[in-house]
Amino acid sequence: MSFKKLDPEDFLVSSDSIVNTLWSTDTPTLTTFFTSSTQIGSSAGTYYYSVYQTGSTLSNAEVQFDIAYADSLGSGSVLYNNAVPGVSPTKTIYGQYRSMILEDENSSFTFGKGNNIFTGSNFWVINLERARYKQSIFPGSLNLKLSGSGIQSLFLTDDSLDNPVSQFLGSTRVYQLISGSNGTAGTLSGCGYVAGSGSYGLVFPDLGTILLNPVALSGSLSAGGIGLNVSRSFDAPGNNNKRLFFAISGSSASTFTLNSQ
Repeated sequence: MSFKKLDPEDFLVSSDSIVNTLWSTDTPTLTTFFTSSTQIGSSAGTYYYSVYQTGSTLSNAEVQFDIAYADSLGSGSVLYNNAVPGVSPTKTIYGQYRSMILEDENSSFTFGKGNNIFTGSNFWVINLERARYKQSIFPGSLNLKLSGSGIQSLFLTDDSLDNPVSQFLGSTRVYQLISGSNGTAGTLSGCGYVAGSGSYGLVFPDLGTILLNPVALSGSLSAGGIGLNVSRSFDAPGNNNKRLFFAISGSSASTFTLNSQ
């Protein structure tokens, strides 16, 4: 057996990206959103809601993403044990993402940058089903419409075009979630941020994860929000998950656009 030494022309080095649709519908935009009463009613429903592109009992139903609510105080859910205050599924979820992303159990998540940074103690999570994307979310392809009370709607995207130099939290690449479209705030004042509340969240393309800042979303439309509030009482599990699900799906023109890279 003989071997041939590789020549320089045998190697292909390229920085080109291969971009594909992310959803199982083979389209960039998801317009229909369904949950499973079986999953919500199970113990898993205490932690998250799974969202499908069609009725969950149909043969072609596939999970597209999961919704969860995280709270450093453990509020927004019933306690594991009433004798142990503040320890609940929402606190567990907060700790998981803090350890995975911040890599420091004493750190807190901050939204925004520069002179408009807000430190949050709670957030919503949109976690994309791993089978939906290849290596990462394609920056600039994120367009998410959230609907609040009345006719209030908000269009969110990552800030990858406005800030092309990669930023990191711990060792994880991150973009700010801002009002705008296709990776830019465009001509919006405040760079798509909310005064005093920072950005609308954080986008981690390599994790397929989006964190949403409840404080930025809770204000009125004139203040940059859509009146989307969270419950911070120790009430029935899943109420905050339900609120975000309806904000995503509650409009006749609901849309969630993403591509994979």
